[in-house]
Amino acid sequence: MYGKQTETAIAAVSRLAELYDGGKTRLSAAEIAKSRGLPVPVVSKILGALAQAGLVTGSRGPGGGYTLAKPPSSIKIYDVFCLFEREDLSTACPFGGGTCGVGEDCPLHHRLVQVKAAMDQMLHETTFQGFAEAGPAEQRAPGNGAPPASRASYRATKPR
Repeated sequence: MYGKQTETAIAAVSRLAELYDGGKTRLSAAEIAKSRGLPVPVVSKILGALAQAGLVTGSRGPGGGYTLAKPPSSIKIYDVFCLFEREDLSTACPFGGGTCGVGEDCPLHHRLVQVKAAMDQMLHETTFQGFAEAGPAEQRAPGNGAPPASRASYRATKPR
């Protein structure tokens, strides 16, 4: 659905949203990377792109770090997504060759249209406010030392 850069950017912005307090709390790239289990150099690079786009602000030195440039309720997932992904304007069918919408539909056509519509809706309608409301992940984790309950993943299962 999207690449590693986009995934990293969403992870970084979601972390900043969890702690958003109007810009008083700032996190370093290393703090963001550690909290999300990501490599520091990659997070640093991504934060630079997010800052150029006006989604985060950064400052150097003591008391420096990154914060969201605006409230999480005004940043849509799409705002981050479009920085790192190209919109797919291709009309080629991914499963049968030819042009999608011309001639016979491939067996998965209608399901693919539904998936794309759901993804577009999620990207354009979802903001980072949910992360702000939920608070920091470490405060949501079970405190009894038990492993978190298993849940469904949106990722493809690994081949056997």
